[in-house]
Amino acid sequence: MDINYELYKVFYYVASSLSFSDASKKLFISQSAVSQSIKTLERKLGQPLFIRSTKKVQLTPAGALLLKHVEPAMNLISRGESQLLESGSLGLGQLHIGASDTICRYFLLPYLQKFHRKFPDVPIKITNASSMGCVDLLEQRRVDLIITNFPNPHLNPSYIQKTVGSFSDVFVANPAYFDLADRIVPFSELGTYPLMMLDRKSTTSEFLHHIFLQHQLELLPQVELSSNDLLIDMARIGLGIAFIPDFCLKHKPEDLFLVHTQETIPQRQLVASLNPTLPVSASTEEFLKLLPDV
Repeated sequence: MDINYELYKVFYYVASSLSFSDASKKLFISQSAVSQSIKTLERKLGQPLFIRSTKKVQLTPAGALLLKHVEPAMNLISRGESQLLESGSLGLGQLHIGASDTICRYFLLPYLQKFHRKFPDVPIKITNASSMGCVDLLEQRRVDLIITNFPNPHLNPSYIQKTVGSFSDVFVANPAYFDLADRIVPFSELGTYPLMMLDRKSTTSEFLHHIFLQHQLELLPQVELSSNDLLIDMARIGLGIAFIPDFCLKHKPEDLFLVHTQETIPQRQLVASLNPTLPVSASTEEFLKLLPDV
């Protein structure tokens, strides 16, 4: 079917903002031209893409399906344009990484510093998301590479370029509130205390829930947050026992101790992943060389 690219471009801007007026401003065309383009696309595809009302615009199921295919294509074109423009003036194009705030702070910073010192003119962009969200960024072609926890049930193993680190997850608590410092605690007992962990949208949460299920135990955390640093702060004031990656404790506060569990908690890895459907930019290749190969 021969459909003009511009029609898909207009569709993308309307679908992204759910607003005909916002799309017209971003595309620098009239709102009536936007509306006409959408009508033309709907006619060519033989089905409505939007539900229009006086108050809001919504995607139809067909429109939502089309957006899933059009969005990665638009991101790919945009990235290609940026890399060409930037490489012409800088030698290397922009480096765009997806990673969680924890991985950025406790793992990526020294490597970002090395890259910046080596290529000071290359712009570095970081999009912050959970390890699960980073996979979506990679699938949508919005980033060059991602650094995530592994196992990650949402990540295609074929996307993994290299394993860059390994770590253990630990339970930490304040000894003034929890008298467990000199004991080995079984999961069955640990579950009776107020547990604090990352929310269910994280690979860490899925990981611990899976371990408890393997031992036929139900995990019911009292606190679920999106920040490991905040979990550490809450553990320090005695609100509960926090489950965090050990690399967050490079400088462990004196008012926290490790709770030793009877059951073994398997190690996890940090992996650098690329979308194999995308060409690897020169800046991505250079950054990968700086990362350790574990």
